Amino acid sequence: MGKNHRVGRLGEEIRKIVSGLLINGVKDPRLSGIISISSVVVTADYSFATCYVMPLLTGSENKEEEEQEILAGLYSAKGVFRKEIGRSIKMRHVPELIFKFDHSMEYGRHIDEIIDSLDIKKDEEDTDEEK
Repeated sequence: MGKNHRVGRLGEEIRKIVSGLLINGVKDPRLSGIISISSVVVTADYSFATCYVMPLLTGSENKEEEEQEILAGLYSAKGVFRKEIGRSIKMRHVPELIFKFDHSMEYGRHIDEIIDSLDIKKDEEDTDEEK
C-alpha cells in the first residue's frame, strides 16, 4: 500500500519539476507557448515516467504539425529535465521520461457538444408533441 502512494508522490514531484522548467528553465523556441503537464504516471519499478502534455491557447490550424514540434522540443530537453529531477529528488535511478499528448479536454468538449445536440433534439420533439 505504501508503494502506491510513493509512486503517486513521485509522479507529482516530477510534474512540478518539469512544469517549472518549462516556465523558467528551457530556452527552446518550440516550447515557447503555454504548455501544461496535466499528469505524470510512473511505473511501479520507477523506470519510466509518462508525462501527459497539454498545449494551451493554440490557435494553429495545423495541429498535428504543432504537436510534433512540441514533442521534438520536449525530447530534446529531456536531458535537462532528468538532470533537474535527479538533483531535486534523491534517487538512485531517474526514470526515463516519455511524453504523450493529453487530448482529454478536446474529448470532453466533443462529448459536451454531443450531449447538447441531444438536448436540443429532445426539446424540439417535446414541443412538437405538445402541438
